[in-house]
Amino acid sequence: MAGNLQRHSQRNLISKEKLQTMTSEQDRWSRVKGRLRSSVGEDVYTSWFARMDLEGVQDESVRLSVPTRFLKSWIQAHYAERVLSCWQAELPEVHRIDLTVRTAVRPTIALKEAPAPIEAKRMDGRSSAELRATATAPVSASHDALGGSPLDPRLTFASFVVGRANTLAHAAARQVAEGRRGDPVMFNPLYIHAGVGLGKTHLLQAVTWAGNSGSERKVLYLTAEKFMYGFVAALKTQTALAFKEALRGIDVLVIDDLQFLQGKSTQAEFCHTLNALIDAGRQVVIAADRPPSDLESLDDRVRSRLAGGLVVEMGSLGEDLRLGILRSRVAAARAHHASFDVPEEVLNYLARTITHNGRDLEGAINRLLAHSKLNNQPVTLEMAEREVRDLIRPQEPKRIKIEDIQRVVARQYNVSRSDLLSSRRTANVVRPRQVAMYLAKTLTLRSLPEIGRRFGGRDHTTVLHAVRKIEALVSKDAALSEEVESLKRQLQE
Repeated sequence: MAGNLQRHSQRNLISKEKLQTMTSEQDRWSRVKGRLRSSVGEDVYTSWFARMDLEGVQDESVRLSVPTRFLKSWIQAHYAERVLSCWQAELPEVHRIDLTVRTAVRPTIALKEAPAPIEAKRMDGRSSAELRATATAPVSASHDALGGSPLDPRLTFASFVVGRANTLAHAAARQVAEGRRGDPVMFNPLYIHAGVGLGKTHLLQAVTWAGNSGSERKVLYLTAEKFMYGFVAALKTQTALAFKEALRGIDVLVIDDLQFLQGKSTQAEFCHTLNALIDAGRQVVIAADRPPSDLESLDDRVRSRLAGGLVVEMGSLGEDLRLGILRSRVAAARAHHASFDVPEEVLNYLARTITHNGRDLEGAINRLLAHSKLNNQPVTLEMAEREVRDLIRPQEPKRIKIEDIQRVVARQYNVSRSDLLSSRRTANVVRPRQVAMYLAKTLTLRSLPEIGRRFGGRDHTTVLHAVRKIEALVSKDAALSEEVESLKRQLQE
């Protein structure tokens, strides 16, 4: 009898020790996850580590698991050392991380963690799991699996200020965002181009937030840099097929800053992805700082496919639009700082003098807010003039396009634009063509090969000859020199 009691007591002791060990491991795992979150940032952590589980700690190794082989390959290729260092900060004796893919036996555990139908009917609303899901609802499963670029929660349609310069782009983006799976695609691709700080990224992220607000469609937002990084990493880890399949399963693919897409293999893969999505009736939305025809580094096939969709330019911000943006930013700041106020004369001053882009306008409001709060002083015109003086930049010269040069030169010399692009070599066409090439080289940043391509596919040596010829003539011929200066003034007005 006494022996049975002793054995029973030992079993209870072992069970308690085992429970304490498991609890201790989970506590450590929670602390490791905290370190990892701080190390990589919330967006990266949510994309790659939110579904990683601890399987156990044994001797010098830690066993972790993830739900897919793609996640396993990505983490091993890019974050293995980071995960190990976070564990070593907690347990210095750990020297190895064993990462596995969870088997199909685990869904019973997952079901316990998921919100059950009964929980959805609670009087107090939602369970903690549902609250977490709601907080991250705009980030779709595709973002979790593919590591979509970070989204700024402020960049929604609600905070986008519409004006004459961006009305068409905004309307087209709204139509894309409000589409449903199976609807016919009207604009594909939708290509938005504008200078820095005019709202391209805001519109693209607004499309992503709105498209992901329901569970019907998968909307993925990627910068061109992120697309390149993902494709190259997938090639290195031999998971390129999974990467391609995942991308082509997206309902709406949103690509920002396309001008930074480099590398022949990456561009080829982007072209295949673009074609596959468009041919399958999926939506593609793209933004860049120039029209498709000016993306010299891109393959002709890609440029042609991009130009075949709806190409929309967002113009520079007019004074009325700048004033609207300033009022919007003040209202947003007042939501957190109720006493913050900017007098109308200050807003008018900022809208009149800060003309470069929307980011400068937002920076101006942030400076006024900081100065007002930290110094406990009201915002005045004098304070604004002092605090934002470095944001008042000289007006940028007009960005001249090769098409503008061809149009103005053709009108000046009474020939057609098609004459300038043709192979005709009569005197009344050759001289205007050479002048147009000369102006293209001196007034734009386009390269000689690009200029030649835009003038009927001519060789760069032809362009160089034309530039040198007009340079030499201008120095000797006063009449031609005056003609060229007149053309420059017309183009710069």
